[in-house]
Amino acid sequence: MLINILCIGDLVGKAGRNVLAEHLPGIIRQHAVEFVVCNAENAAGGSGLTPQIYEKLLHYGVDAVTLGDHCFRKGEIFPVLDSSDRIIRPLNLPASAAGRGQIVLPTKSGQHQVAVACVLGQMEMGNNNSPWAAVDETLTKIPDDVKIRIIDFHAEATSEKIAMGWYCNGRTSVVFGTHTHVPTADACVLDKGTAYISDIGMTGPYNSILGRRKDRVLKFLTTGMPQRFEMAVGDPRMYALLVAVDTETGKAKSVESIITRGKPVEGGAYDSDDGGAQARRKSAK
Repeated sequence: MLINILCIGDLVGKAGRNVLAEHLPGIIRQHAVEFVVCNAENAAGGSGLTPQIYEKLLHYGVDAVTLGDHCFRKGEIFPVLDSSDRIIRPLNLPASAAGRGQIVLPTKSGQHQVAVACVLGQMEMGNNNSPWAAVDETLTKIPDDVKIRIIDFHAEATSEKIAMGWYCNGRTSVVFGTHTHVPTADACVLDKGTAYISDIGMTGPYNSILGRRKDRVLKFLTTGMPQRFEMAVGDPRMYALLVAVDTETGKAKSVESIITRGKPVEGGAYDSDDGGAQARRKSAK
């Protein structure tokens, strides 16, 4: 039996949240999606996640939320990381860090189980523990009867991402890359049945520089002077990877990139869900 899994790239700011809310329920219905994974580490004001955004993602149809190197930017999410079984932080953080790095959840029909993990790369990503050892360890802990296994590899270097795809080939159903916010054109099913893409691309404002206002980033780059990298709102799009997976073997059978454009964002780049300074700037207007 084949089921459809939807993996959504880095959710960035209010623009990304709006386009997700607008289109995800329809995509789930149209493609009979049984499970949705979304990287939401940039969802709140472009960096981090708040509890109120997390709850809305579940309401829109997301089943599992993954994070990355900004997972602890919003302190209010810490209790959620420890209490909820639908959100994970990277596996290769210290064991003392809040939250967990791997979960097993039912599909929407309740007929199948899906294991989800996320892991940070090491190249240009700081002094993280080995992602290779972390993946090996977590795969041994997943029950044998859980055939569908998904890895979100949150990494900078394309070479490291490609290497992880081959490293997990035949051992996982999907390895999808996040972090760079730039969609790649290499979605495929590897020869042992692992669906792979180097980076799904962000779900957020594409009239921007990686989700931030172009004028602010360009002024910093051309003058060297500090700038506040405010969130952009123009040209919101949702980027996702649709994977058909065999429930008996856990092998991927096909992949399809899905790109959906959203409506223009109204009311500015932030709202109260962003938390912290962004919410205060919104309330002060």
